[in-house]
Order: sequence, then structure tokens, then C-alpha cells
Amino acid sequence: MAKLILSMETTMLKEIPLTKERTTIGRKPHNDIQIDNLAISGEHAVVITILNDSFLEDLGSTNGTFINGQSVKKHFLQNGDVIELGKYRLKYVGEVPQQTSSADFEKTMILRPGAAHQPAPAAPMAPAAAAAPAPAVPAHSATSPGMAAQPPLARPAAAPVLPLGAIQILSGANAGKEMELTKSLTTLGRPGVQVAVIARRPHGYFITHVEGANFPVVNGKALDAQAHPLADHDVVELAGTKMEFFLKN
Repeated sequence: MAKLILSMETTMLKEIPLTKERTTIGRKPHNDIQIDNLAISGEHAVVITILNDSFLEDLGSTNGTFINGQSVKKHFLQNGDVIELGKYRLKYVGEVPQQTSSADFEKTMILRPGAAHQPAPAAPMAPAAAAAPAPAVPAHSATSPGMAAQPPLARPAAAPVLPLGAIQILSGANAGKEMELTKSLTTLGRPGVQVAVIARRPHGYFITHVEGANFPVVNGKALDAQAHPLADHDVVELAGTKMEFFLKN
């Protein structure tokens, strides 16, 4: 399980295991990691953890968020990364090797009137490997005494292939535009207003709230802070825009 190690200068203060999908950092008491220091904004940043991957997003903090000395807004956390918040440090320790690189993090699709967005090129689907023929079992004209006939070996069940997901904008100036969800994580919304992330997992697509006072709405029902599975033709409302999630054949 990944964790954050909070320290100030050379003193380690505590370890925080990343057991939640959303771990908030800030000065206010309701944060999961409260740092009572005026250099830290009330709601400074959030760490989103999905399966073995974690990424950090600055929530519009006054003094900014730095990782390894560089100012960041969104950043995939790699083992050993150091988040710098004023005089405080949060070292990210991932016990499971990261499988997702920064190339798998799609830039936020800005949902605002007139913001043209071209659909992402479809990633070529690798043809499913043909199942290997089962090994032949030699036929015996007679069975030797004491030797039982061996049953044929069972073939392993083929893993189901997840269809490619996509979203289509239903309202606003960009109505009709499509974007294929070819990345492991795709963020949608308007930074500073409302942002959500859609994760492509081996067993389906999930949407998780990242930023904003209001949660995304799916089929007319507001979500909570937990990841929500998306079904074919679900209608998502986010940052004042309606869009449809669907699976491509």
C-alpha cells in the first residue's frame, strides 16, 4: 500500500497510508492531512489513488504546490517523489511498482462554450491472441495394468477484452464531439469549477470526483466521493455540460 511520509526539515512527523481514493491536504481541520500553517491553503491539494496509481492535483492554492522543486498543477506520483508545501514535505512511497506513466495521463478536456476539442485518435486494438491448441492426448489401444487413462488438459479461460470507451458531448457549443478514452486516466471538466477523472480499469470504466463543490451527476443522480462504475449509455453532467458515455464495438 502506498503512503505519504510527512516531515518538517529533518523531523519526521507521521506516516499516512493512502487507503482512500481521495486524500485531501490543507490547513482546515476537515482535511485528511491537516497542516496547521499559514503557508498552506485551507484546501491546498488532493491525492487521487486508483488501484496502484496515485496522482496529485493542486486545488488552486495561494502559494502553490511543488514536487521535487518544480511547481505543479497535476502530477503522477512516482516512488520517492517529494511534495513540498512551505516548510513541510510529503514523501510518496509506493510499495507496488507504478504501471502508469505520465504519458497515460490525458490533459483535462475543458468543458466550456466554444472550446474546440478534437477527438483523440483511436489507439490500435491489438488482435486477440489465438488460443493455443490443446495438447494432443495419445490414444492407447490398451491400458497398462495399474495405469489410469489421463483426461485431456482443460484450456484456460480467455480473459475478456474490455471494449474501448468514449464520451460524446450532448450540450453546448461542442455538442456532437466525441473523445475516445484511450488513456488509463482521463480528466474532464473546468479547473477551478468542477473536475472529474475517468479511469480505465481491467474490468470497466469508473468516474471519480476530483475538484469542485458539486459532485458529477450520472443519470440524474449526484455521486459521492467514491469511484462510480460507468455503464454503456450513461449520461454524465459535469461543469454544466451533458455528455454520454458509451462503449465501442
